[in-house]
Amino acid sequence: MRNIFTRVVLAAAIGAAVIVAAPAADAAGVTAADTHPELATFTATPEASIQAAGDGTPAGAVQWYKNHLGSTAWQGLCEKAAENSYGTTGVWASANAHWNGASPKHTTGTPPAGSFVYWNISAYGHVGIADGSGGFYATSVGGAIGHGSSVSYFSNYRGWTPAAVPHQ
Repeated sequence: MRNIFTRVVLAAAIGAAVIVAAPAADAAGVTAADTHPELATFTATPEASIQAAGDGTPAGAVQWYKNHLGSTAWQGLCEKAAENSYGTTGVWASANAHWNGASPKHTTGTPPAGSFVYWNISAYGHVGIADGSGGFYATSVGGAIGHGSSVSYFSNYRGWTPAAVPHQ
């Protein structure tokens, strides 16, 4: 009995440990050279099952990302996460396709909360959702869904497009 108890306590201790490090490269090809970790906020949460998609509003999109902080379920699937945050999926093939097809495009100014923010990194680009204060929520922030306090967290910032349910 004591042996089983020891194993359970050890497993719980290991499960509670959180190691936050920038990955060498994630499934989307985002490397440590593409990020600036000092501009991120890392919030450790247990791996959650995929929850219901967002409600189609900018506030709902931001809340969706907050609800999934720390999740690795969308690694390599930044466009899917951005679309899921608005309650849809399968609209754009990649972040690059979204940037190329969405309008109007803005390359200056602070993106309003819920706006899509884009970077020209990896073969498919990268996309997240603006927090309205100059930061963003996205996948690949320290290897999971996270918050960056500045769009400069990733290199090669492209700009933003208005908050809206993704559509072509």
